[in-house]
Amino acid sequence: MLAQHYPVRRVCRTLGYPPSTYYYQGQARDEGALRVALLRLAGDWPTYGRPRLTAMLRREGWVVNPKRVGRLMREMGLSAQRPPRKPRTTHSQHGFRRYPNLVTGLAVVRPDQAWVGDITYVQLRREFVYLAVLMDVFTRGIRGWHLGRHLDASLTLTALRMALGRSRAPEVHHSDQGVQYAATGYTDLLVEAQVQISMAEVGEPTENGYAERLMRTIKEEHVALTEYQDYPDAYGQMGRFLDEVYQHKRIHSSLGYLTPAEFESQWLQEQCGFVALQDESL
Repeated sequence: MLAQHYPVRRVCRTLGYPPSTYYYQGQARDEGALRVALLRLAGDWPTYGRPRLTAMLRREGWVVNPKRVGRLMREMGLSAQRPPRKPRTTHSQHGFRRYPNLVTGLAVVRPDQAWVGDITYVQLRREFVYLAVLMDVFTRGIRGWHLGRHLDASLTLTALRMALGRSRAPEVHHSDQGVQYAATGYTDLLVEAQVQISMAEVGEPTENGYAERLMRTIKEEHVALTEYQDYPDAYGQMGRFLDEVYQHKRIHSSLGYLTPAEFESQWLQEQCGFVALQDESL
């Protein structure tokens, strides 16, 4: 061996290899525990793909990269399951006032700057019920929601009252032009709270894209995976998903793989620190 006659560093330098290469002894990685953790997370979050599962594993302390997680997912036959999307009907043929779109091109940089609202249906064993949700765009946090048996103005009004009771009023409220959002009772409450009203153009769902994606998430990650016994059961399970799982457990790639609650808390702490620094400089 050359190392018996020449210094290891000189031999490595001559061959173009770092000394660590000589001393390193490869060890077979035991991926059994990692596979168990990955299988558990994939079962808890069946619509998650490689990036989010990687982030979830890292949150549990695993040192992994997306490439390794992707390889394990292929070997284990894991893939994100996405149920087919179904159309949603918006009743926009009404005589109530229409409002212009105020959010296109709007830079959302703080909580409660803009809320978005939408409605979807949920199929139970013997009936359809309807879900109205209000989300804060900046934090992706759920501000208010209601699951009702009827697709009328009380559905969205109940969700709005919950939101205003939980949080300060937004600067802008954005929705489609459905009758539930354009009805006088709903818009009067927004005007009373000094909220600017914004609406997407009819037939342009992309203009309410944040709310559309939120509803898709709820349908794919909760509704499609849950069997409700009846309306009270659906209301309870929906509440647990929106207020606990979505708000405090579900990570968002757009939030740096934080939950809405974590992201908002971190932002508020940063603002407090910035204000404190400004006060010290005065």
